[in-house]
Amino acid sequence: MEEPPTSIAALLTAADTGDGAAKDRLFTALYSELHAMARREAARAGSPGALGVTTLLHETYLHIAGREGAHFPDRARFMGYAARVMRGLVIDHARMRRAAKRGGQFEITTLDTEGGAQLVDERELRDIAEALDALAERHSSLADLVDLKFFCGFTFDEIATMRGVSERTIRRQWEMARTYLHRHMRGQTPA
Repeated sequence: MEEPPTSIAALLTAADTGDGAAKDRLFTALYSELHAMARREAARAGSPGALGVTTLLHETYLHIAGREGAHFPDRARFMGYAARVMRGLVIDHARMRRAAKRGGQFEITTLDTEGGAQLVDERELRDIAEALDALAERHSSLADLVDLKFFCGFTFDEIATMRGVSERTIRRQWEMARTYLHRHMRGQTPA
């Protein structure tokens, strides 16, 4: 019997070929990084009733595990995909909370005890998501860079290593992405 792959690269390759068990092992192998990413996302949207870290992480897992045809040729793409899933879940949760408030429905919530969370409203999250989607249509590698840096929390050096380029190149691309997003969110049409 063949032993299942254990390295991240081997798990990515196996998951990329549609091996569901490899997706599960990949998620387990990257759990601590994904948990830290979920904690950042939950803190960013952290208001009473916000999506909890564990819930966000588990919902991300369910989305990735159930996704047919997802393509993860490398660790950066997997983490970027996970970041986009988390971002979408946070936005959807904010929309549901807002709809429940308008409808007067009761909602069971938990108290965020991690403190110091920067509160972001639904409109701001939606604007960021729309700007990132527009950036992805024009420059997918720049949108991936934003996911890796902002949502995944990787350093410029780590991203440069993942992509096989210099840190200076990544910093230049980061500035291009920031400029695009800034202009898009201000209603200017970026080139």
